Amino acid sequence: MIVKETPLKDCYIIEPPVFGDDRGYFSIRHDKYAFAKAFPNHPPFVLHNESFSSYGVLRGLHLQKGDAAQAKLVRCVQGKILDVAVDYRLDSPTYLKHFTIELSGDNHKQLLVPRGFLHGFSVLSDTAIVNYQVDNTYQPETEFGIRYDDPTLNIDWQLPDSAVLLSEKDGKLDFLKL
Repeated sequence: MIVKETPLKDCYIIEPPVFGDDRGYFSIRHDKYAFAKAFPNHPPFVLHNESFSSYGVLRGLHLQKGDAAQAKLVRCVQGKILDVAVDYRLDSPTYLKHFTIELSGDNHKQLLVPRGFLHGFSVLSDTAIVNYQVDNTYQPETEFGIRYDDPTLNIDWQLPDSAVLLSEKDGKLDFLKL
């Protein structure tokens, strides 16, 4: 696998090997030994989640706090998304900076989002299937979020406002309070 740095501290793009021919392709999506060699201090992933969404769905921005914090390895299996990571670690040199990347079933890229980061994505294709592995269990009482359209973050989700589809929970999130 190829590991590339992003402008955010501890956030990485991972490009798994893909072997293609006229029949299709084969890819190793996660090799725990190669991952452990590249990230020796990273805890193992304990859950593998999947979501299916249609165009305009925007999920985020979410994180879990404290001992329930989660790192995520995100990939888009089918379709195309704009994946967004926001460094929410007070002691980080990239605090409140964000990084966006297009993840798709065609480009096979993955994003490693560390603990302490807000995460979200918008669906840019008709539909998308997104997989993400996490290194901690989901604990709803520790969940925290910021509105996707927070003016301090000023994230371009690559969707017209009229197309954005939010969950009821995401529609009630607050703006940053600095």
